[in-house]
Amino acid sequence: MKQEFVIAGMTCGNCKKGVEKKLNSIPEISGIQVDLQSGVTEIETMQALSFEAIAAVLGSKYTVTDRIVEISKWKALFPLALIFLYVFLGAVFLQLPAFSRSGFMMDFMGLFFIVFSFFKFLGYRSFPSSFATYDPIAKAIPVYGWVYPFIETALGLAFLFQFEVTLALWVSLFVLSVTTFGVLQSLLNKNKIQCACLGTVLNLPMTEATLIENIVMILMALSLLFGIT
Repeated sequence: MKQEFVIAGMTCGNCKKGVEKKLNSIPEISGIQVDLQSGVTEIETMQALSFEAIAAVLGSKYTVTDRIVEISKWKALFPLALIFLYVFLGAVFLQLPAFSRSGFMMDFMGLFFIVFSFFKFLGYRSFPSSFATYDPIAKAIPVYGWVYPFIETALGLAFLFQFEVTLALWVSLFVLSVTTFGVLQSLLNKNKIQCACLGTVLNLPMTEATLIENIVMILMALSLLFGIT
């Protein structure tokens, strides 16, 4: 019989080989197909295996979940759209009663980073491996994935309290540009991977919405840095 599931945590060819070796050690498995990019794994078994049994063999580095179900983009991205709406309304509220365009953008960026880092911390153990599937720095330097939620938190606080704003804007431009490059590559290659923008608690697919989200933040940072009106 065939079983399909998703293994999160593989970042390179050696990881894939290690996973295949561990799965081959299970007597019930007679055939294996592992896709490194998506994590989708198909096995041939003599009897059904539980995800818990497979996860126990793979170890704590990897997370085993059910096969990704294809759903409409809108339904999949509804949590992201809802969070964006709350961040937008929160930034507007913080600017009342005297609305300031630059103040609104700083509050929006501050709330954005704080909220998004919160979701990354919820699934902190599995976030770095998911982030490394598309972010070039996290792929080359794994520790960057572990540090990234803290960077977002620091940036969020800097914008909300208007502390070292210029430095925060340059750092934001750098990290967002690198991630955007990775997102664009994934979309062009049509890789079906999980978007780690809201961590791994919410199973969001990588879509054009992720690219638009990053571009909006980059444009805001550029506008604040160079006084674009």
